[in-house]
Amino acid sequence: MKEGDAGGPPNRELYALLHLSPDASDEEIRRAYRQWAQIYHPDKYQATHMKEIATENFQRICEAYEILSDENKRQIYDIYGMEGLNSGLELGPKLNKADEIKEQLEKLRRMKEREKMSHFLPSGTIVANLSLPNYLDGDGIMGGMTMTSEVQSQLSKRNTIAIGGDLGVEENSGGGIASGVFRHQISSDSSIEFMGSIGLRSLIGVQTTRQLSLHSTATMAFAKSLHDGSINLSNSWTRQLSDTSSGNIELVLGPESSIGVGWKMKDENMSAGGDVKLGTHSFGVSARYTRHFSSKSHGRIAGRFGSTALEVEIGGGRKVSDFSTVRMLYTIGIQGIFWRFELHRGSQKLIIPVLLSSHFNYVLATGAFVVPTSVYFILKKYVFKPYCLKREKQKTLENMERTASEVREARKAAAKAQQLLENVANRKRNKQQETGGLVITKAIYGGRKALKKGDELAETNDELASQVLDVTLPLNFLVTDSGQLKLHDGVKKSGIMGFCDPCPGEPKQLHVEYTYRGERYEVVVDDYEELQIPQLAHQS
Repeated sequence: MKEGDAGGPPNRELYALLHLSPDASDEEIRRAYRQWAQIYHPDKYQATHMKEIATENFQRICEAYEILSDENKRQIYDIYGMEGLNSGLELGPKLNKADEIKEQLEKLRRMKEREKMSHFLPSGTIVANLSLPNYLDGDGIMGGMTMTSEVQSQLSKRNTIAIGGDLGVEENSGGGIASGVFRHQISSDSSIEFMGSIGLRSLIGVQTTRQLSLHSTATMAFAKSLHDGSINLSNSWTRQLSDTSSGNIELVLGPESSIGVGWKMKDENMSAGGDVKLGTHSFGVSARYTRHFSSKSHGRIAGRFGSTALEVEIGGGRKVSDFSTVRMLYTIGIQGIFWRFELHRGSQKLIIPVLLSSHFNYVLATGAFVVPTSVYFILKKYVFKPYCLKREKQKTLENMERTASEVREARKAAAKAQQLLENVANRKRNKQQETGGLVITKAIYGGRKALKKGDELAETNDELASQVLDVTLPLNFLVTDSGQLKLHDGVKKSGIMGFCDPCPGEPKQLHVEYTYRGERYEVVVDDYEELQIPQLAHQS
């Protein structure tokens, strides 16, 4: 079952299916279930094809009743829909507030995402340092290279092992490190890691992490060097400051003792952060800001200042596929003028810093920024943008074909549901006609643009005609014995039995023509708007 569009209240399809208000009482839910069960119970039908239709719809009715009649399931469904129920979220004495439910759901979602991933999770980074001054001096352009790789394996639900290594080469020297980490999930709130490495930095250590509350986490680590026997102790605390920001404090005791304070903020359009670190032999301050211009492109500016660095970085990146992003950054500082090219694909990274000059030069510094920026905007206008538009057009056509197929299936399901409602609906209609009561003479549900065409739809067979659905029969079925019809506020009408969504993603309306006591009436309501008839205000 699909929930509502982003344009309206979500998580209401089950209410529409049973023709209930979201505020319905337990008794109203039971009464609605009994009414629909009488219509769709498979034992009522002898013909094979009718029994199959009844069975399919009866299962939908039972599923809706099972969820809405259970207080805990209903509360989860009202907030997070079927996703929350399918994730295995449960309520209890310690989980009864909306923010607590949300936090628990996020945990379960992350766990399920990890389970869906491959058993082995590889990641790696290659950094190739290039030097233009060395190349011009005849010493070769390659200044050095480092490679980092790690493979994680989920041994069980609680245990994970990671094996990795670093290898670095610079001029005539090089070295490497091999490391291993074993992680055990003690509970949903705490974990412990045992780590060890050999090579340039041989050490053993242990680290434990615990979630102190919904908004704060603490980590404590102990490490001992196998080279000189030195010991490092570290403690860090992370606190969620708001929905979009967090802060952290880190204290390190050892040969290089330090204290650091950091802050991060992230929302849909930007991310920012900053760090201050004071040590026994060094200090540093850094800040960064990233602005997302669209879902595919972003700009970045960053700065670092301290005992070993003084530089400013500016650049941007673009998403070139679902899994790949390219970046170009320009850096100027005491270490020189750099370009840095990055390719991120999944968990793999290729980073190429290019040293343009070790000394500051106004002309070179200006040209190194202006030239690539100009080239980028030219390529964006004449190469990247046309290519992306072509790809988006192709994807749109593919999505339209897929949506058209889904709509065809939904129409078939709606037609089958109406088939079982037909006898009762016709009986109700005839009874209302005899008493001068409420009779739905015409009801059309579909796209707003299509409905504005009115009677033209009956004479055409174009795209607009495919965006509407005749729902006269199911509405006649919903008319009460007292001659009343009510469709509840906040409930998407495509979820009503015998309805479907004929144009997903488009704003929809319901157009109803009816007679009552010999008079003609007409009304149009939006998809989530309440409809209550008859009313004098609807008189033609």
